[in-house]
Amino acid sequence: MAQAFKLAALALLLALAACSDSNEATTAEPAAMAPPAAERKATAALPVADTEWAMHGHDAGEQRYSSLQQINRDNVDKLGLAWYFDLYTRRGVESTPLMVDGTLYVTGTWSMVYALDAKTGELKWFYDPQVDRSFLAKGCCGAPNRGVAYANGKVVVATFDGRLVALNAADGSEIWDVQTTDREQSYTITGAPRIGKNLVFIGNGGAELGVRGYVSAYDLDSGKMVWRFYTVPGNPDDGFESDVMAMAAKTWTGKWWEWGGGGTVWDSIVYDPELDLLYIGVGNGSPWNHSLRSPQGGDNLFLASIVALRPDTGEYVWHYQTTPGETWDYTATQHIMLADLEIEGRQRKVLMQAPKNGFFYVIDRASGELLSARPYAITTWATEVDMATGRPVETVDARLFDGKNVSLPSNAGAHNWPPMSYNPETGLVYIPTMVFPVRFLQPTEDKDRKPGQGKWNVGFDRMANSPPKVPNIGEIMDAEFSGQLLAWDPVKQAARWRTPEGRPNGGGTLSTAGKLVFQAGEDDMFNAYDAASGERLWSTDLHISGAAPITYALDGEQYVAIAVGISGGFASEGGPVAHDWHLPSISRVLVYKLGGTAEIPPPPEVDREIPKPAPVTASVEVVQRGEVVYQRHCAYCHGDGFRTGGPTPDLRWSSAQVHGIWQDIVRGGILKSLGMVSFAEFVTEQDAEAIRQYALSEANRIYGLQQPQDTVFQD
Repeated sequence: MAQAFKLAALALLLALAACSDSNEATTAEPAAMAPPAAERKATAALPVADTEWAMHGHDAGEQRYSSLQQINRDNVDKLGLAWYFDLYTRRGVESTPLMVDGTLYVTGTWSMVYALDAKTGELKWFYDPQVDRSFLAKGCCGAPNRGVAYANGKVVVATFDGRLVALNAADGSEIWDVQTTDREQSYTITGAPRIGKNLVFIGNGGAELGVRGYVSAYDLDSGKMVWRFYTVPGNPDDGFESDVMAMAAKTWTGKWWEWGGGGTVWDSIVYDPELDLLYIGVGNGSPWNHSLRSPQGGDNLFLASIVALRPDTGEYVWHYQTTPGETWDYTATQHIMLADLEIEGRQRKVLMQAPKNGFFYVIDRASGELLSARPYAITTWATEVDMATGRPVETVDARLFDGKNVSLPSNAGAHNWPPMSYNPETGLVYIPTMVFPVRFLQPTEDKDRKPGQGKWNVGFDRMANSPPKVPNIGEIMDAEFSGQLLAWDPVKQAARWRTPEGRPNGGGTLSTAGKLVFQAGEDDMFNAYDAASGERLWSTDLHISGAAPITYALDGEQYVAIAVGISGGFASEGGPVAHDWHLPSISRVLVYKLGGTAEIPPPPEVDREIPKPAPVTASVEVVQRGEVVYQRHCAYCHGDGFRTGGPTPDLRWSSAQVHGIWQDIVRGGILKSLGMVSFAEFVTEQDAEAIRQYALSEANRIYGLQQPQDTVFQD
């Protein structure tokens, strides 16, 4: 308990801005301020030309900036709901919709694709790739999908089970379907494909489960693979695929290939038509623990790197590694954005990224030269980036993994998958940020020191993050975790403004010529901020967290669209920061316009009396063993100390029926079709019973102290 309050104090002392209950933003330095709301005059909404959102980031630079300004800071308070559409599942939603030729294309859980009339919300067609639900156990954080790609009348979706599928944009019929991964390994895909030069580019995920990362290019017309670039070297005895892999292998030691290596390209891929380069963001190592996968040290290329490739061939051009010797899950897969900036009196073609590690990077995108790097968040692992070497200056305790030392950012990052946006008028980048303390502990059992493909093994002892046994756990966790929307000047490398702290599950951002920034943020509200000052001008209740908004125009009217639903890691292990979410969750598409009068129904109420749990029948030692095994194998989906984010069940409140078939579930795999595969290879019968006793112990401990969530297995 004392450690928890110590963490809270640390977060408060190091916080970027003081907590505030106000709707006003806190400013880091003076900005070109907008007129106060009271002095603004509402202007008539003039008709606008039809405007599409046909690419994942809206434009080739993925700036997520729209020139539309019918909706602006003077009239945004008149924004109302035009229509909504309920998706067919209730798991994670992280999709950026596309709008092409009057149709809104949006993805939901299990890589399902919905084609909706962009003006009315009417369903035009629906595509279900029929993903085997057992693949849920092969993934990191649920089964979300970040969107489709569109070109030449084709809609391309990457499926959770590793396929790439091209659909006819008119009716949703399949054109081709190719497998991009080995289905026997723990590869999954949640990212959106990108298209350039008639090629479809796609990566994958699975580093936490022992895979080797790569990115591939496929012909848009035929689905034939054109090239593949591996991001980390394989077994030297098998020979290296290229001289680049041989070069990268010199930065690894030991038998890294037995662990998989990691380096998955699970999100950001950007094609630059101006320079004819493809930029990929590379993820974390497998395992996370650098001392296990590369015991004699080494930078481990190309982990946590931005890599530039030739789009036609996959040929390596340059790289920049944000975190050499990556060991904290500091991926560089976060949103990569291209822009032209004037830096020190010279116009530069740059690439910008705010990866997990807490530093904001500006890089010359033609040469890979680092132009600047400054912390945009709390960073206890490094103090600065040495501009002479381009390397971070690590703190003394950066790699102290004793279960007590606090690492910030955590493996969740200071910024994760929710995309940032850039407004060329204000010159600011709008970044969803969070503070999420974590403690790492070196392995205490041989199981965690040995490679094993197929189940989670990050090379650390998960017990370091088992919550303290106190009744008011929610209050303590709220004190430790927080999130903010940050307006960042990429030239000055300084904060311009930031919103008050809230829960760390803010969605992606959209900026517009209407001098607005849209984001689904604190308390499940969808907000519009003044892009220059950060003043909140409009807000509406989504009843759930939101993904990444877009805007488009049809028949003279501007619309703002967003997909909503529990998302990312918070959908599974996010209980400590999402303890007040209630099931059943909601997955929807919501579309707004000026004067919209539609209404969404209130969220369904959870009203079920939880019976007193059965008594614990095992010894204290067995219960303690159950906690260790649970944290090692179960917490990634069911949450530290059972504090799930929602879609996965809180096992403390399992029914008597579930307790009666516990072994059949954990070891027999009878719920495989729901994603709960057998753990018989990793969990003995005795350990499965110990987990059950631990669940009963926790249920009895807190029964009556807090209202439990009514949780069930869901789609």
